[in-house]
Order: sequence, then C-alpha cells, then structure tokens
Amino acid sequence: MTMMRITKLAAATVVACAAAFTLGAQEMSFFRIATGGTAGTYFPIGGLIANAISNPPGSRPCEEGGSCGAPGLVATALASNGSVANINGIAGGSLESGFSQSDVAYRAYTGTGVFEGQAKVEGLRTIANLYPESIHIVARADSGIDSVADLKGKKVSLDEPGSGTLVDARLILAAYGITETDIEPEYLKPNQAADLMRDGNMDAFFFVGGFPAGAIAELATSRSIKLVPITGAEADAVTGEYGFFSKNTVPGGTYEGVTDDVQTLAVGAQWVVGASQPDDLVYEITKALWNENSRRLLDSGHVKGKEIRLETALEGIGVPLHPGAERYYREAGLVISGAQ
Repeated sequence: MTMMRITKLAAATVVACAAAFTLGAQEMSFFRIATGGTAGTYFPIGGLIANAISNPPGSRPCEEGGSCGAPGLVATALASNGSVANINGIAGGSLESGFSQSDVAYRAYTGTGVFEGQAKVEGLRTIANLYPESIHIVARADSGIDSVADLKGKKVSLDEPGSGTLVDARLILAAYGITETDIEPEYLKPNQAADLMRDGNMDAFFFVGGFPAGAIAELATSRSIKLVPITGAEADAVTGEYGFFSKNTVPGGTYEGVTDDVQTLAVGAQWVVGASQPDDLVYEITKALWNENSRRLLDSGHVKGKEIRLETALEGIGVPLHPGAERYYREAGLVISGAQ
C-alpha cells in the first residue's frame, strides 16, 4: 500500500471518528404530535410544526442554513381521532403531545363537560395557542337547510367519537333546542361525510377546524354546498356561557360556490403536552416554534400557518403552561413574573 493511500485512509478514519463522536455527543429524542384526520387542518399544520422543531443529530447548524429545531429532536405528526383522543393519549402516557380545541383541553383539565365523572387530566399542560378553529356546518346546496333549526329531520354527521367536533356539535345543537333524536345522526370523519354528501346520501356535517379545510374544499369542487350560519340569540348564549368560544367569520370565496361571508363561532386550536415532559426539552421546542426559520415555514406552508403568531400564543389558554414553555415566554416578555 502506498504512503498516499495510507494517508487518505487515515484522514477518512479521522473524519468518520469525528462524525461518530458528534452523533454520540448529541442524544437523539423522539417527540410525537397527535393531530386529527388527514382531511382536516390539524394534520398539515402538525407536519409543518414537526418539521420546524426537528433537528436530528448530525444536521447542518441553523446559522449555516440547516435545521433550527430543538437539538437532537426528531418530531413526527400523527393522524388521530382528534382532541379528546389526543388528550386521552397524553393522559395515558402513549403520546408526548397533541393538538386540542381550547374548550376540550379546559374540560379535560377541570373534569367538566364531556369529561365529567372522569378523573381530571391534571397532568395536562400547554405549549401554545395556535389559531382560531371555525365551526363549519356544511350542507348540500339543495338540502333546504338554511339555519341550524333546519337540521331537524335531516341526516347529519357530527364527526367521530373522540373528536372535539362531536363535543361542539352537541353543544351547538343543544343551544338551538335540538337533540340527536331530532336528527338522523352519523358519526363520521369529515372526508367520509363529504363522500356521502357528494353521492347525495348526507344532508349536512359538522367540522371544527381552520379554513380552508381540505375535505370541504375538495367537496365544493364537485358538489354545490352552503355553509350554515351560527348566529342569533342562541349563538350569543353560547359565547356568553363559554368564554372559549368567540364569534368568527368564514370569508366569502373560501370555498368554491360560497360567495358570501358566513357568520359562525370559533374555538382556539392549542398545542398541549404532558407535564412529565422534560422542562429543557419543551423549552427548546417552544423556542424552535417561534424562531425566524419556523416563521417562514408556517407562512408558506398553510393558510392557517400565517395565523400562528407569537403575540397570540397565550390567548384563550385555560390549562397551565408547561414550565419549559413558560420559561421561553418569560424570556420573550410575554409572561409577567409571578403570574401566568
């Protein structure tokens, strides 16, 4: 073997050993974000955030144009049944984190509403409020449904068990004096309900999520639809009794054929986590969520990504911040010392 080849081999060995040392020095950790159905808004937003906060060992440094995520972290977005299922997964220890409607998170933490009679999920904590989720009531244009009251006697999907949509659909119906016995209820994912509506076998369905929702947008290209407004004294009663609801507008043109603005209600989409997750890890995740590189990913990745803003990160939070997240917000000047 020539001296030149020996030198090259030695150099390669040094590089390999250095790389191995670097990988070994940075511990890899995995972090799951449970979202919702693939046809909703949670799933694509979860993918964007997972990408933003990941920074696997050996990645190019942030300052050199590489990943700006939490050091050593590999985050993944998982499809799920939605808010209730995500919180149950966190409470049971099978998930690190997940998205939830603000109302569902609050009820889980306090043991009220749909969680009444169950043990309070006292180990639930918040990373951030993300964006408003509009309550959609989607109806066939030829269904004769122009108001919530018109749902009586109709075939209506309330979304599947474990979803936050089902929780809110029941609450909205109750506000208008409608029970599930007054309708022909189905409990389907939005894309399944949309498929039935496309074939003329579904009159209306509920969906709670950021607009535009993929399942609704796709449906509107092949079937004429309308969005049913949630307004009047009944809507006022809901916002008056439940502070996590707010008035909201789905702008005309959001969905094909729906040309006018539609008044509805909304809840906040929030990112929640188990209290047992390490403080330093959640601090790095929160820090990564709000760096400039993540800002670019969110702005370009989804319409709702543009609404995920640091200045609204603490709005409507009814569950305590995780200490790691609180540390970041305190440093950012958003949490006053001695208060949350």
